[in-house]
Amino acid sequence: MNYKTQAIDTSWLLIFSCWLIATISTLGSLFFSEVMELVPCLLCWYQRIFMFPLVIILLVGLFPLDKNVVRYALPITVIGLLFTVYHGLLFFGFIPENLQPCSQGISCADDSMVLFGFLPIPLLSLASYIIMIALLLKTQNRMRK
Repeated sequence: MNYKTQAIDTSWLLIFSCWLIATISTLGSLFFSEVMELVPCLLCWYQRIFMFPLVIILLVGLFPLDKNVVRYALPITVIGLLFTVYHGLLFFGFIPENLQPCSQGISCADDSMVLFGFLPIPLLSLASYIIMIALLLKTQNRMRK
């Protein structure tokens, strides 16, 4: 197997890993809202808006492997990460309450956003976005060679 074939195989696995993370994140957020009946706050909705399409974009980019899939997925992932970082800062109290966009309904820093008594849901979203960005950047570097 030559280097170019190996790079394509590795790129496919990296994109597949991103798709898997996006799919698990999407199903997890639907589980939280539909099964556990946790009402998503405004920032959770924005994070979902940027996570849900990644499932389709990354899947379409896998069959056959589209070298431009990173170009489409990376900006969406970065924007989703920005909402997630803002949500995390708000949740942990680094941003004052008067800057919270969640003025009606559930608060963006509500205690119901903690799983098992210690795991904040915004941290799960943060981990998903960060891992996907790292994998997409690695894929982009591999495809350039």
